[in-house]
Amino acid sequence: MSTSNIGIAIAAPSGCPLDIAAYNLGVQRLEQQGFLVHNYYDDDKKFQRFGGTDEWRLAQLNAAAADPAVQVVIALRGSYGMSRLLPSIDFHKMADSGKLFVGYSDFTAFQMPLMKQTGRISFGGPMMCDDFIRPEPVAYTLDQFWNCLRGPVHQVRGAVADGAADNPLLDVSGKLWGGNLAMMVSLLGTPYFQALEQGICFIEDVSEHPYRVERMVLQLFYAGALEGQRALVLGDFSGYKLSPVDNGYDFDSMVAYLRQRLPIPVLTGLPFGHIKERATLPYGGMAHLVSSERGFDLTISDYPTL
Repeated sequence: MSTSNIGIAIAAPSGCPLDIAAYNLGVQRLEQQGFLVHNYYDDDKKFQRFGGTDEWRLAQLNAAAADPAVQVVIALRGSYGMSRLLPSIDFHKMADSGKLFVGYSDFTAFQMPLMKQTGRISFGGPMMCDDFIRPEPVAYTLDQFWNCLRGPVHQVRGAVADGAADNPLLDVSGKLWGGNLAMMVSLLGTPYFQALEQGICFIEDVSEHPYRVERMVLQLFYAGALEGQRALVLGDFSGYKLSPVDNGYDFDSMVAYLRQRLPIPVLTGLPFGHIKERATLPYGGMAHLVSSERGFDLTISDYPTL
């Protein structure tokens, strides 16, 4: 895929870079690869833990969407901040721009209302920090991203971890939706939440103990968000610590409980989350999920491409 005419905008609707020197090198690397980079982040304007005041972060997003030379808008990083902007974002303007919006984690709070209000598909995928600033780029993550944006069909292979229980056998189709579990739950009961009917829901999170993951999934279930879903697909949930008080309760036992409690199939092994090797997932694309005991194939189509 030629990169010479692809305009990439970088905006910081959430957190600021942890290492501005590494960030600047990442921008230079994209330029050296032939991309036309439009950097809307200004480190002199960062505010507290954020990539600027609420007004400035919103201005970055609006400027990126309005730039006619831009095809792809990539979030600088996640952390926190999108929730503050939701009442001020013109999602119809975002959708009408035709841009391909990309991010994950805190960016889930942009993707869900964008789909709800406009039907516009966005992408759960890499962000500038840390995916484009690593000293050694992760080939799987970047190949997934560019292959997905090239389209018209995208494939993701999932594998069950060694020692984990088998996945159920499935052959189902539905619109793909989900994202960061904590962000999804934070939107429940607000005008920004929408579960896609008869969809395939994917979730991930980091540094959340299995009991908190269970509690949040049950909240989605009790709120009716999982009703009629074709499957719940779990991505990465690393970064937590167990303690003696858990008394044998761990991630696998939590998954076993959810499989008993939920009226829909629960799969593990999606390479998505706060990990180096991350798949790219079109939020709202049509997905076909075929599962065997130790893995699954996810084929996604009907989404916008470059």
